[in-house]
Amino acid sequence: MCVNQKCFLSLKAVVILYSFLFAVSGCTQPTPWPKPEPEPTTPVPPVRQRPTTSTTTVKKSSDGPSDWIPASATERRWSAIIIHHTATSNGNAAKINEEHLKRGWEGIGYDFLIGNGTDSDDGEVEVTFRWSRQIQGAHCGGTPNNWANEEGIGICLVGNFDETVPTAKQMQSLVKLVRFLQQRYGIPNNRIYGHGTTPGGHQTDCPGNNFPMWRFKSML
Repeated sequence: MCVNQKCFLSLKAVVILYSFLFAVSGCTQPTPWPKPEPEPTTPVPPVRQRPTTSTTTVKKSSDGPSDWIPASATERRWSAIIIHHTATSNGNAAKINEEHLKRGWEGIGYDFLIGNGTDSDDGEVEVTFRWSRQIQGAHCGGTPNNWANEEGIGICLVGNFDETVPTAKQMQSLVKLVRFLQQRYGIPNNRIYGHGTTPGGHQTDCPGNNFPMWRFKSML
């Protein structure tokens, strides 16, 4: 046997041996690497909607004479209405203003005055400087923290309603005015008082024993 044949046989033997060992080991093909698992993701928290705030606004009616509507820059947040009488047979805003000045007040204490046909027209609504300037009244003393003057709108009717009753035109004007104020400031009927029934106020029979409060409120 030539040297080349010996080499060929030896190489063949090595190949056979290697194939035998590879088959015995069971590794007919390389084991694939396991696929990497995806990295866990952190759940995104839900986006919280910012709460919306709503503001309740009182409907500001303009269904009235222009001098009933205060300037927006100075307008107060009124919460009550207080009814008075002058306890006199006659009068108007100018005369009552003089009387109140004599008492050392800044002037007439009411916001509105409704005439009876003596010194002003029957049912005429006079607007005083207090309403025009939106300053506190001077018509109902004695209440805690002076709330009735600070928050209450003072309406006075000319007349002495211990001796007589308001005229029909006075009542018509009063109803129209109070309806306007109720709508503008959201004032309910149970926040409309006679002077003498105002919580915490001084004892008085104003606006007079003959003032028809129940009938008046039923007309609103």
